[in-house]
Amino acid sequence: MERQLDVLIIGSGPAGLSAAVYAKRAGLSALVLEREYRGTGQIAESDQVDNYLGLPKMNGYDLGEAFLNHAQELEIRFQEGTAYDYEKTEDGWSVHVEDGQTIHAKTVIYCAGAAHRRLGVDGEEEFVGKGVSYCAVCDGAFYKGKDTAVIGGGDTALGDALYLADLCDKVYLIHRRDRFRGAASTVRQLQEKENVEILTEAVPAKIVGEQTVTALELKDGRSIPVHGAFVAVGMQPQTEPLKGVVDLDDAGYIIADETGITSAPGFFAAGDVRTKALRQVVTAVSDGANAAVSALEYIQRQQD
Repeated sequence: MERQLDVLIIGSGPAGLSAAVYAKRAGLSALVLEREYRGTGQIAESDQVDNYLGLPKMNGYDLGEAFLNHAQELEIRFQEGTAYDYEKTEDGWSVHVEDGQTIHAKTVIYCAGAAHRRLGVDGEEEFVGKGVSYCAVCDGAFYKGKDTAVIGGGDTALGDALYLADLCDKVYLIHRRDRFRGAASTVRQLQEKENVEILTEAVPAKIVGEQTVTALELKDGRSIPVHGAFVAVGMQPQTEPLKGVVDLDDAGYIIADETGITSAPGFFAAGDVRTKALRQVVTAVSDGANAAVSALEYIQRQQD
């Protein structure tokens, strides 16, 4: 039987890879379990990352590969697979993988992330990174002086529209209902913006373009000419296997602060999957480092 790992890391996005690097440098035995071979998380979908300190104008895929290569150069172990069950044991955790394997580890760092909810319309997947974006803060600067649309009705959508209004010539805010779920004060600010047009009871039907997005078609037959479509219809944390394992908030995010410490001893959370205000690559990398340090301290306490 293989000896027990010090730390099992779930997910190889920026948070998971950062946790792996810090764990390895601390002398811990670590394994990264990732369901997608050589996957690096959502960062790979970004056409360009322009807000990671010291590495401006970096292609998202290339930045993810740089993170992955850093971890691989330290000879960190990777394994492809999907964990579906987490069992607390006397001396750690038993994690069951879909291929039938059970991995035993003293600690778990969960970095499976959160996925942007899709609109599910024609053209959406085709133009991801070519006009379709799920992060205005990440990609908004690329549309300076252009026309864009924001789809959604919550605080994220309203904030995105307000942010883009200071960059773009024209911003369409498109919501399927006649009322917004987000803050009324933000709605009022948007209504005062001359370059913002609010379209309620409007449902996207198709995103069209050639090499990049050129228009957003609505179900009522209207075609809105835009260079970018920012989808802000919510996030879905990848925490389904954790129900009953750790405490989750109402939206399904793991309740944990910057230390990554959760309600379950020896189980840590990092990256977009935990409760936090800003979900960006820089905060994911920070989370991974903090969670690895927390895991090390936990192991040391167990040995005392």
